[in-house]
Amino acid sequence: MSNSNDIGPALNRYQRARLRAREKRSQWKRSLHQAGDLVAFMLRFFKEVLKPPYEWREVLYQCYLVGYKSTFLIGLTGFIMGVVLTIQSRPSMAEFGAISLIPGMVSVSVVREIGPVITAIICAGKVGSRMGAELGSMRVTEQIDAMEVSAINPYRYLVVTRTLATTLMVPLLAIFADLIALIGGYVAMNIHDSTTLQHFFIKAMAQLGFVDLLPALIKTFIFGYFIGIIGCYKGYHARRGTESVGIAANSAVVAASLAVFIVDLIAAQITDLL
Repeated sequence: MSNSNDIGPALNRYQRARLRAREKRSQWKRSLHQAGDLVAFMLRFFKEVLKPPYEWREVLYQCYLVGYKSTFLIGLTGFIMGVVLTIQSRPSMAEFGAISLIPGMVSVSVVREIGPVITAIICAGKVGSRMGAELGSMRVTEQIDAMEVSAINPYRYLVVTRTLATTLMVPLLAIFADLIALIGGYVAMNIHDSTTLQHFFIKAMAQLGFVDLLPALIKTFIFGYFIGIIGCYKGYHARRGTESVGIAANSAVVAASLAVFIVDLIAAQITDLL
């Protein structure tokens, strides 16, 4: 009797282990399926963006929402970023008598790394979540299905326009953030020292080279593309139900932010080889 009682729990443990292994396999399959679906969704953009008719009015409207509506937040963040970077670096630079090198250090740090990444993260949170929630609500209320029934290509009207807007606007926002950050650095420099704006910018621009500007500009286009396409993907493939709208917005922010850091890591490695 005792042997039979011992066999029962052993079988139950074995069955539970098999069930957990089966669930893990199904999760991996589902993750790989979603990854493949995302890649196909991303590649479809390059096919649809070249096909007429072009929705220029919708593209301009999305550029207004992505670009103009984000200028205050980006500008405020850039100004604080420049002030904090200058204030925090001044004591260390003063120990080596290198106060005059602070403008160049701030400009290289902001233009190469901090400005593009911070701008992309803010856009991922502000723009990516809006696109995920907007397209998710359209999917839940069957507006996307109605567009398909009406012989309207919802991908071209909803996804291409929004992704094109983020691809074009994020680089402009990053340049704007860089300029405001340098102004913030100038303001912070004048807390302890006295320098003119012209002198500050001359010393800041003197440290920037082609290797600093071009890779930073190129990766902002890639940041914008990934923010737009991931936000649209999460909303476009939202499930039925009102709770899926919040899930789409949240997952869009997380996935887009992660994509920004991965792209930045790859760009840093490529730039290091130049």
